[in-house]
Amino acid sequence: MQALTLIAFIGSVFSPYYAWARRRQGEGQAAAQAHCALNVSLYRRAPGARRFARLWAMTERGTEALQQDATRLQIGPSQLTWQSDGRLQIDIDECTVPWPRRLRGRVLLQPGALPGRAFALDAQAHHHWQPISPGAQVTVDFSAPDCHWTGHAYLDANHGSRPLARDFHSWQWQRSSQPDGRTLVLYDVQPLAGPRHTLSLAIDADGRVSPQPLQPPQGLPDTAWQMRRHTRGHRPPELLATLESGPFYCRSLLLDRDSGDHRGIDGGTVAVHESLSLQRFEQPWVQALLPFRMPRRAAWPGAR
Repeated sequence: MQALTLIAFIGSVFSPYYAWARRRQGEGQAAAQAHCALNVSLYRRAPGARRFARLWAMTERGTEALQQDATRLQIGPSQLTWQSDGRLQIDIDECTVPWPRRLRGRVLLQPGALPGRAFALDAQAHHHWQPISPGAQVTVDFSAPDCHWTGHAYLDANHGSRPLARDFHSWQWQRSSQPDGRTLVLYDVQPLAGPRHTLSLAIDADGRVSPQPLQPPQGLPDTAWQMRRHTRGHRPPELLATLESGPFYCRSLLLDRDSGDHRGIDGGTVAVHESLSLQRFEQPWVQALLPFRMPRRAAWPGAR
């Protein structure tokens, strides 16, 4: 089993360097473009193995390493480009941490239907989430390491006008691809003030978005960092794997028992789940640890 997560950041919301710059310069003075990164997480599990092997890269770069226009985003040696045929091409050339290893390859994403809607995550609409193409197809070709596959993909975006920790205590996010072609998305947000805000949506193969009945909370085991996580459903899901575990963030794979179908990721019963604690992220001890996972290389030799 193989899986890949890519996140392109301009104004990296989980960057300790950006957080330190905002404290020194003031929130309105620290430039988002000076804190950009392409996060690459490549997971592979051998047949019969219980755990996933992981390669992780997230090198933060400065303003000179950022190039962008209407169809292209380049961050250091990696770039994302919308092709004339509508595909998104992602060329990756990064180095893993903490043990340096090259991550080099190309990802071609063919979007499906485009819902064309964004959703506010807070009452004041400072923060938005947009499911760009929940039902996409992808071809992955890596030369380092040598791995290749095709499969299902999901593409979305988040954007906001101020730091997440100013408005949110935490959130739980989950998405799964169903056998009938729908994508189910759960966004369960706990703001610093006011009631919990929850989005429970089904996105059809044609891009139509419809709200779903809100199901009861279902607890999940705490992580090794004592991160609390939960989801929603009629029955507790099975925790298949914890892919990422840190002091303020974790990413997991869950088996959705409500679907009654155990065919795996391609069958649409395995959900990707994320838990985020912004109050944990704000702790000085957490931000002191992050440079070991998120090195900063502000200058890049290929900058123009």
